Amino acid sequence: MSSQSTARGGQGRSALKFFGSVHRWLYRLTGGAIGGRFRGGETLLLTTLGRKTGQARTWPLIYFRDGNTFVIVGSNGGQDTHPAWYLNLVSQPTATIEVGRQRLRVQAKQAAGAERERLWQMITRTLPFYAEYEKMTRREIPLMILTPEEG
Repeated sequence: MSSQSTARGGQGRSALKFFGSVHRWLYRLTGGAIGGRFRGGETLLLTTLGRKTGQARTWPLIYFRDGNTFVIVGSNGGQDTHPAWYLNLVSQPTATIEVGRQRLRVQAKQAAGAERERLWQMITRTLPFYAEYEKMTRREIPLMILTPEEG
């Protein structure tokens, strides 16, 4: 990899970090009125504990409702690597989500088997670009089910 392409990769990551910071700030400031929708889907803010640092990390993510649970997609834009938030949830399944102005503590579990297939069909029917991401990667895109804790 050339130093020029390495520099561009760093610039891309910096731009994504900046966009994510602005997105989180606007979402929280407006209760999701700004930043509450992205690419045709509704967004939430997911806060996990970093598996290496133990520090809170927050990502804006598109979500789907399935009864009283929230489903998020570990597509990572179709890349062959899992997103950091997914790895954090696997390591520590307790997290917090913000949906509009509502803040909920959730327990995460990965969808599997027939449940995953049902959810994947719902997701790709609603937002077909996820099916395109599936074609771009060799890994199975994980679906995480977030169940709010009682109380």
